[in-house]
Amino acid sequence: MAEVNTPDIIYTKVDEAPELASASLLPIIRSFAAAAGVSVGTRDISLAGRIIAAFPEQLTEAQRQSDDLAELGKLVTTPEANVIKLPNISASVPQLVAAVKELQAQGYAIPDYPEAPATAAEKDIRARFDAIKGSAVNPVLREGNSDRRAAVAVKNFAKANPHSMGAWSRDSKTRVATMGSGDFFSNEKSATLSAAQAGAVRIELVGKDGSVAVLKEGVKFPEGAVVDATFLSARALDAFLAEQIEATRAEGTLFSLHMKATMMKVSDPIIFGHAVRVFLAPVFDKYGDKLAAAGVNPNSGLGDVLARVAEMPEKAGIEAEIEKVMAARPPMYMVNSDKGITNLHVPSDVIIDASMPALIRAGGKGWGPDGKEHDTNCVIPDSSYAPVYDETIRYFKETGALDPRTAGTVQNIGLMAQKAEEYGSHPTTFEIPQDGTVRMVLANGEVLHAHEVEAGDIWRSASARKAPIEDWVKLAIDRQRAEGCQAIFWLDANRAHDAELIKYVKPILQAAGVEDKFLILAPREATRLTLETIRKGENSIAITGNVLRDYLTDLFPILELGTSAKMLSIVKLMQGGGMFETGAGGSAPKHVQQLMEENHLRWDSLGEFCALGESLKFLADVRGNEKARVLGEAVDLATQGILDDNRSPGRKAGQPDNRDSHYWFARYWAEALAAQGKDTALAAHFAPVAKALVADEAKILAELHEGRGKPVDMGGYYHADPAKVAAVMRPSATLNAIIG
Repeated sequence: MAEVNTPDIIYTKVDEAPELASASLLPIIRSFAAAAGVSVGTRDISLAGRIIAAFPEQLTEAQRQSDDLAELGKLVTTPEANVIKLPNISASVPQLVAAVKELQAQGYAIPDYPEAPATAAEKDIRARFDAIKGSAVNPVLREGNSDRRAAVAVKNFAKANPHSMGAWSRDSKTRVATMGSGDFFSNEKSATLSAAQAGAVRIELVGKDGSVAVLKEGVKFPEGAVVDATFLSARALDAFLAEQIEATRAEGTLFSLHMKATMMKVSDPIIFGHAVRVFLAPVFDKYGDKLAAAGVNPNSGLGDVLARVAEMPEKAGIEAEIEKVMAARPPMYMVNSDKGITNLHVPSDVIIDASMPALIRAGGKGWGPDGKEHDTNCVIPDSSYAPVYDETIRYFKETGALDPRTAGTVQNIGLMAQKAEEYGSHPTTFEIPQDGTVRMVLANGEVLHAHEVEAGDIWRSASARKAPIEDWVKLAIDRQRAEGCQAIFWLDANRAHDAELIKYVKPILQAAGVEDKFLILAPREATRLTLETIRKGENSIAITGNVLRDYLTDLFPILELGTSAKMLSIVKLMQGGGMFETGAGGSAPKHVQQLMEENHLRWDSLGEFCALGESLKFLADVRGNEKARVLGEAVDLATQGILDDNRSPGRKAGQPDNRDSHYWFARYWAEALAAQGKDTALAAHFAPVAKALVADEAKILAELHEGRGKPVDMGGYYHADPAKVAAVMRPSATLNAIIG
């Protein structure tokens, strides 16, 4: 059961732009919710908060924080859970290191991140950090499967106010390059465990010399779990990267690597490091020993390489060699051409589910080092999901860009509960230290999977349990019944893992008598059919595994709506609770930079508005609080008002920003509550609030715009000063007095 003092709704404290927006929006939410007897609390799952919670013995009593992520992890397994989850940082190592440095500068005695831990103490510190980096939050909180879609009001607004779309031409050189062999997809093995096979699993590496090293033991799987194992060949990866670098140069396009080093926190930084090393191969061939001695780790990116080289005695020679190599290489896709930040600078800068849709929306163009747009070679090493992007690009070359004014919508039902699929692979992913055979040995002594590997290969295992799979299929049936539209399981019968899932899917559909309502297609074929469907103005439901859920819930919203931050994302927790996610945060760093330089926050809180409405209505359903339902229904009207009257933030300084939109949201919300007839007490309470917000409009907006265009001090990036943030994000004394 939930603790007695658990608030009715938990609103997560996170990072970057969403957290800055919360400083403005959360006081409004708390004030309005209190009128309905609804308490709204916070739990800190920010990167800085998680770091602080991991090292209590290093800190003063005043500095210590509770492990809020662990607390939320317990809460989401109860029927009482009602969580509004904002996007948090999935930290790469460079981000983790930067956050630690900031905390240290603020007086927190957090230890340095040990790149190469040697002592027991260093290994303990590294283990604590490793539990924080990457996508550490989502696997803990996602105790349910995902139902994600565009709210009707949001979709209608996008049709009436279409975003810009780049033009596609048939002769575009933009393409996707993927390995096709020697990768995770081609080496995958999968099996569904019987009762006799269930229990603890040991993962071991049997060396060519007969030695046995235990990589992991005590991993437990119940009966019915789908357990996968696969590896990516380092030798094949390097050959592929070298081939694509040369092909890109010959084609005259930009070289771009698209990874998810945040979510796939073990495998993808290593792959990213291979790309850096291969791109700068002559440099590493000539100076490899010296670079290693200086602590250069290609996995941290080109930016880290350059920073460390700048401090080496051999600086001049190495920098000259780097410049020579870069001149001979193809130009790179740029994160920021003005600042010289390349695709290979930081592993977390180019995240595939944000970068590929943005490039596709732009007509296949990426920004080059010359500050101009060019066709691009999109390098996606593993071929598991590369066909989705490849087919999308092929389709738009043939047909031209999608028209947001007429396009249908793609909803998603995603399998993600209980660390399903790749989100659960972090503790069972290894860079192989020597040639040999990796084996998964079951409790009964049976070898479930075995792979012959070479030193440097990346081996990993992932799983999906029976209960989440069954829940996922039933959720898909419910959604298709509600929508009555096309529904596709994006599963490839020729892929080992997907074939095991299909063995679950078909009998459940048959038992429910709905076989004829669903298609089962491989991702490439599903992509083509779905694009054809929405081009006709019709709708489709994509029913996918975890990683593909992550990719598609950015790809289609960015094409349909111009952003994935405005999606309605409901996680129906398997024990009866609810979690309401508020959209993607991939562009949040740029938003923070603009705020600090120009005092303009362009973050759009529409995702928070949608989640809030659903959370309040869910609370009404489970607690019988009809006042909460009235609040939730009024949130929907306020959200509609934001869209109808175009009160969302502008992108440029001088335009209305996030704070303006929050004023309008509060005003529309109060007006809706004052006008409704279901609860006269709430109407009476909010009538004077609405009247004051209308009467003081000019004064409030003027106060909100004081200081715009000038730099502001937040007191930190990862761990900002709450008082300074409040001063920046709540500058209207008049609004603050009305809200309370």
